[in-house]
Amino acid sequence: MNISLKTSSKQNNNDNLIIIGIKESDFTNSISDDNSKAYIKTCLKNNQSIIHIPGADKHIIAIKAEEKDEAYKLNESLRIAGDQAQAILNSTKQTSCSIINTTSNKSLSLFVAEGMMLGGYQFLKYKKDAAKLKASLKLINITDVSLKKDAELLSASCYANAVAKDLVNEPLSFLTAVQLSKEIKRLGKENNFKVNVLNKAKIKELKMGGLLAVNLGSIEPPTFNIMEWKPKTVKNKRPIVLVGKGVVYDTGGLSLKPTPNSMDKMKSDMGGSAAVIGAMCAVSKAKLPIHVIALVPATENRPGGNAYAPGDVITMYDKTTVEVLNTDAEGRLILADALTYAKKYKPQLVFDAATLTGAAARAIGPFGAVYMGNADDKTKKAFEESGKATYERLAEFPMWNEYGDLLKSDIADLKNVGGAVGGAITAGMFLKHFTDYPWLHFDIAGPAFADQKSGYRSKNGTGYGVRLFFDYLVKVANGK
Repeated sequence: MNISLKTSSKQNNNDNLIIIGIKESDFTNSISDDNSKAYIKTCLKNNQSIIHIPGADKHIIAIKAEEKDEAYKLNESLRIAGDQAQAILNSTKQTSCSIINTTSNKSLSLFVAEGMMLGGYQFLKYKKDAAKLKASLKLINITDVSLKKDAELLSASCYANAVAKDLVNEPLSFLTAVQLSKEIKRLGKENNFKVNVLNKAKIKELKMGGLLAVNLGSIEPPTFNIMEWKPKTVKNKRPIVLVGKGVVYDTGGLSLKPTPNSMDKMKSDMGGSAAVIGAMCAVSKAKLPIHVIALVPATENRPGGNAYAPGDVITMYDKTTVEVLNTDAEGRLILADALTYAKKYKPQLVFDAATLTGAAARAIGPFGAVYMGNADDKTKKAFEESGKATYERLAEFPMWNEYGDLLKSDIADLKNVGGAVGGAITAGMFLKHFTDYPWLHFDIAGPAFADQKSGYRSKNGTGYGVRLFFDYLVKVANGK
């Protein structure tokens, strides 16, 4: 992340200003130039909510906090305005700005800053003219020291979101399963969480049949990554375990995907792993007093000479036999082994994130994530509130027993697909078989990768899930 955030009671007189207000006097009282005051008055009469006043010494951007029927919608509009503000400042090569909030709601400054930091993300690693393309804005100052702790949490969240975006944007030519483990180790060292990587020999010893089967077609070995954050004092007696799908590239295996609008985007099929890795970075950077573990099974899914085939029967880590009828339903196979592994921790809660099904993406599009599971209503409500707070919204799908019946196999314990009906749900029902603890499943196939920029949401990797999960974990750390 290129932009730093700080809080200060003062602003530099020559600094660029972002003013948040509601009525005309909120803006005009903060500036001295009569022409600028008159311009703001005219723009407000024309119902402009973002007003840019360029100047030789500094730029002023006025953002009107439009009233919404629900607070979270106002907050989202301010994130979008923040993205527009950073675009203006970067286009004019500005390096810093101060946010002045004239309203009674102090937190509004945070949402503008969040939109600026998220919207200012860039992935320039493979650009030969990266130095020329790099954005100029480096520092945002919120002129309210009472928001210092909130600003620190926001910085951790935006940093971790950028980590996830970077991982999703990396191509397979760099980010193999082994390299993903190296990146996790690097991030663990930078953020002080523990990392243990199980290699292929150990995965074979443990007989993780799902992960090994998916990996059969690849010349690159799989890895199983274990991350842990456990400070000296923690609020939870038993750990919260995060599980992320780490299919670093998905061809569909022998059930080969078409290339246009499908396989060409499948470097993003590890978006679930990026979300939980990012969440671990945020939790550790913020030094939350909770015990959190993250598990990431990682591999490619390729149609190599020894690839697993439709009709094969594989034996999972928990000894369940699975009839594979579609090798493109591979994510659930590697997640199932990880969900079984999570049992050893006797967890308080397990939640997994995966770009799992096209069915989820088709059901609600890129506007949120599908989720389901057997966690209690209080936990579900807390996640839905976090979904609104971060605008990473959630739609709960049912887990009726009839969906489980669709996974019955004639020759094995389970099939890995349930047919054309309720594809996102049958995938969730498959995963449920491997749990014996409170659990939630988040299918982020729709929002994890974007074909175009939308507000502060970047094109390509969006880092979806990081902010949602971190917001929930902050609540756990605060005893909520």
